[in-house]
Amino acid sequence: MGIEKYKDILHMERPVSKRHTPMSLENRAAQFAPFAALTGYDEAVEETARLTTEKIELSEEKKAELDLALSNLLSVISSAGSARVQVTFFVPDNLKSGGEYVTKGVNVKRVDNIKKVLILEDKSTIDITDILNLEIDFN
Repeated sequence: MGIEKYKDILHMERPVSKRHTPMSLENRAAQFAPFAALTGYDEAVEETARLTTEKIELSEEKKAELDLALSNLLSVISSAGSARVQVTFFVPDNLKSGGEYVTKGVNVKRVDNIKKVLILEDKSTIDITDILNLEIDFN
């Protein structure tokens, strides 16, 4: 019964309006595009899935090792004016608890013992208490 019912109009040409121009295929397709009923939902799911790590509490041995590295860094800066270092430090996450450890090669201009920060040549700072590892590049 299905096709037989419409047999007389099955092969007719589609009617064309005399008043309206035909819609482009792109615009017709846009009418049937998926609708995002919950705007921001995908971003919220991605944010929840994003992992952070907790800041590592340094052992006394590791703290002593970093103190020695900072002392050596001060010596290099006092004689050369700046020093190139490879530093691994904790960057807190602005949106959730925890953060991530980042390793960068940076040029240190000064060590501020009062504020407990490394002052870099680009005037940014790294909190000394966030440093996990520090190696001076003597090349």
